Parts: sequence; C-alpha cells; structure tokens
Amino acid sequence: MAGKVTCLSRLTAHLALSDGTVFEGRRLGAEGTAVAEVVFNTGMTGYQEVLSDPSYAGQAVVFTYPLIGNYGINDDDFESDRLQPSAIIVKEACETPSNWRSKSSLDAFLNERGLIGIRDIDTRALTKHIREAGVVMGAVSTEGAGSALDAARSAVSYNDIDFVYKVTTKAPYAWGFEGREAIGEPAGDMKLRMVAIDCGLKFNILRRFAALGVRTIVLPATTSAEEVLGWKPDGVLFSPGPGDPARLGNVVETAQQLLGRLPVFGICLGNQVLCQAVGGKTFKLKFGHRGANHPVKDLEDGSVTITSQNHGYAVDPDTLRGTGATVTQVNLNDGTVEGIRIKTAGATSIQYHPEAAPGPWDSRKYFLQFVAEMERART
Repeated sequence: MAGKVTCLSRLTAHLALSDGTVFEGRRLGAEGTAVAEVVFNTGMTGYQEVLSDPSYAGQAVVFTYPLIGNYGINDDDFESDRLQPSAIIVKEACETPSNWRSKSSLDAFLNERGLIGIRDIDTRALTKHIREAGVVMGAVSTEGAGSALDAARSAVSYNDIDFVYKVTTKAPYAWGFEGREAIGEPAGDMKLRMVAIDCGLKFNILRRFAALGVRTIVLPATTSAEEVLGWKPDGVLFSPGPGDPARLGNVVETAQQLLGRLPVFGICLGNQVLCQAVGGKTFKLKFGHRGANHPVKDLEDGSVTITSQNHGYAVDPDTLRGTGATVTQVNLNDGTVEGIRIKTAGATSIQYHPEAAPGPWDSRKYFLQFVAEMERART
C-alpha cells in the first residue's frame, strides 16, 4: 500500500494562480514547476500546432476542448523548431492515440521534450474563472500545492518580459518550394523575394507564400531597415509573435523606416507593429483571442471570414485617427481592430492568422492580395 501511495504522489500535480486559486490534477509530461501567464485556447483540433506556435511563449495554455492527444503527435504539423508554451493544461489526455501519422502519445512527447503539464482538472471552471477575472500568472507544479502557489505569487509579470527576442531566429535562412533552405541555395523558378521579420514566425506562413511563388528570407527581429533593403526584397512581412507589442521599439522603428519604400504586410503582432509605426497605441485584452472561430468583417468588401487567432493585445482605434491608417477589418464579437491599410505607404495588416494551422482557410485571400501588391510594385 505504501508503494502505491508513493506512486500516486509522483503523479499528482497542481495549478496555482497568483490570485490564490488552486486546482489539483495529475501530471502530464515532465516533472518540475513551470511559471507562466495562464490563457485558454478554444480550438477543437490543432494541439500540436499550438504547442509549436511561438506566440504562446511564456504562457500556460488551457485547452477548452475536453479531450487532447487523441490523434497523437506526428512529424509534419510543427509550426516552429521547438515547443513554445511553458506548460499545458487539459481535462483529459488521450493515452492511446489513433492516427496513421502518429509517432507518439502526447504524454510521452511532452516528457521527452521536458514540457510540464497537468490533466484531470476542471478546465471549464478554470476557463470561466479566467473569463471573469482576466488572465493571471500561474504555476503548474509536480512539487506540491505550496510550491505552485509560491511560484505563482512571486512570478515576474508576463507584460515585463521581451519574449520576441527569445523566439526570433538567431541567423537568417530562406524558405522556398522545398521548405527551409540555406541562404545561398538557388531560388529555382520562384518569382518574388520577400523578407520576413521574425517576431515569432509560424512555418505555415512561409509555406503559403512559397505555394504562391514567393521565396522568403527570414531575418531576426533585431534587423534594421537598411539591412532589410540590402536583400532587395519585393516586399516585407512583419510576423506574428508573443508578448507586449509596446516593448518592440526597435521593430517599430524598422517598420517606420520601411513604410513607403516597398510593400509591407503585417500579421497579428505585425499588425500591432505597423499601427505603432504610424502612431497608434495598443492595450491588453481581458482574456485575449485564442481559437479558430473568430468572425471578422472586412469593411472594404463586406465579406465575413471565420479566423484563427492568438493574441492578448489589441490596437486602440482612437489612436489611429489622423495617422493615415484606415481600419479595414473589425472583430464581430467585440469590435476590436482586425486590420488596417496605410494607402499612401502601400502597407496592409491583419490581426489574425490567415495561414491558420490550425483553423479555417477562409482568409487565405490576403496572401494573394499581398503577392499581387508585390507584383505591382515590381513592374
């Protein structure tokens, strides 16, 4: 009996929030303690893409869908080269996945990669708590409730950490038809060259542009405007990424110096960067937009798309007045800014993820529009 109790103790895990709320569950993945901002994702599929999405750096992701891991982990659906969240929180973790591509169970994969998680807690109650109280810092721990609570209460605020510089590429690389390439490799018959400023880039953005004949040169977030122009691109992308956009002064400065010199496109965090580049301000949402079912209206053509989103900050529309930026898209749930156009500079941006992964493909047309803008500018 004593042996069984010891084994059960090793499996126990706790989630503690900085406001004193504590949940008890079972360990998922690695042992230890992870401190993070606790957020929730409402997607029904795509947990592997979420696990590798750089925009989740520094966060503990609550999956609201009650069963996670049912199709396992495969070799193809990664959106970056490492796991990005600090921890994950699920109701039920499937121990016997079934899918022809599956190479591992979720638990075994997390344990192998050293990511801490917790399962068998009431994720509905936790999500409701976050919706009412707002996102808070928390800790997932296999070292006892007291350790988890101490870690949560002493945590450095998520808002005070520069996560973009933790996830950005350390060296330039290219992406073409065959995926990731060395810079010096030939571009084949790709018709356009684009520079992507990597603030937390997802691979599927690069895949979508490659499918349209665009070879992308991926550069670190610290790259200056003159370095960007040195690559002689047909356009520039400011990528998604984690953290508070107000902390990205040097990225915003780069955007300011590029506006009007060549076509510019921003996605998610990139939208916030472009808005700041013309004088706009951002603010933190109560619990963010994270999921694959957010309706967005395009004010230019009247269409409504269901979008994949992952961000905790939004642009204050009042601060865009008189800047030259026009709001082109709005969120139909809460009216927040979902896209802008800076007509005089040939720049556009959207607050959501047109590449999805996971999520619907409704908004892929914005890739086509930016490719067309680069082609017009080239002639």
